[in-house]
Amino acid sequence: MASPTIPLLSDQIIEQLMRSPRLPQVAQQLQAILQAEQQKRQRFYDEMTEEQQAEFSNGEIVVQTPVKWRHSQASQNLFALLQAYVQRRALGYVGHEKLLISLTRNDYEPDICFFGQAKASTFVPDQTRFPAPDMVVEVLSDSTEAIERGVKFEDYALHGVAEYWLVAPDQETVEQHVIARGSYELSVKVRSGTIQSVVVEGFEIPVRAIFDPSEQLATLQALLR
Repeated sequence: MASPTIPLLSDQIIEQLMRSPRLPQVAQQLQAILQAEQQKRQRFYDEMTEEQQAEFSNGEIVVQTPVKWRHSQASQNLFALLQAYVQRRALGYVGHEKLLISLTRNDYEPDICFFGQAKASTFVPDQTRFPAPDMVVEVLSDSTEAIERGVKFEDYALHGVAEYWLVAPDQETVEQHVIARGSYELSVKVRSGTIQSVVVEGFEIPVRAIFDPSEQLATLQALLR
């Protein structure tokens, strides 16, 4: 899916810069900032390890803290369901937690991400950085919710991630955001009933299967039949 067109700066800010004699100096300053940031980002690539879970966000290295059990359970439950469905139908590839997504400026390790067959078919065995997925799921926690509703929300949309789920294990709810007119719009927020992906064709599961082990097992068995 092509990346949607999203204005990088408001028309008002651009107009002000175009009329200002400071434009060349501002451009030079921004270039210097980006060059320094790129050097820091390269160090992030060079020094990261398979054991460490970390992201690079707006010039800063963000080390992830350990998650609560309910967070881990929700993530694993949904990953198992999505992976089983996608793998059985050869729809693409589903990544979990340690897959590094490298966007224009930032690098993220989403809880779950899905790549359609067109992208997945280009991956090679030793690949360590990956393009924008077609779908991303982030499981919210106290330490990560601000970035997942903030910079990631904007960044994923900017790079054409067509579908973005936010799973809240404390409230046992799921929000489904879908690209529309260049940004995300909330499609549904549910804690019961079913939820259906718009990207992964035919993938529809009970919301409770994400949070309840017995419901997850029953749903997994149904998907594999």
